[in-house]
Amino acid sequence: MTEEQRSPTGKPMVEATPMDVIRIRIGSFALVFCVAVLVLSFVGRLWVLTGIVVVIMAAIGLYMAFAVRKQKKLGGGPRSRG
Repeated sequence: MTEEQRSPTGKPMVEATPMDVIRIRIGSFALVFCVAVLVLSFVGRLWVLTGIVVVIMAAIGLYMAFAVRKQKKLGGGPRSRG
């Protein structure tokens, strides 16, 4: 690691990998989009589309859960000392 990536105490400044952050952000955007499609397909009684969206939402949820799990395994992150 370079000097810029460490705090004065020697700890890494960012414990999450950039890919984990990207997975969580893109996943949350995709979930919002899927909820909108889910509501519209449910109101329009398009049951096949509703089922497909539910499966996609479950896959996105798992994708995000594994990214969060990986972050938690890396360490705690900033903590209050006050």
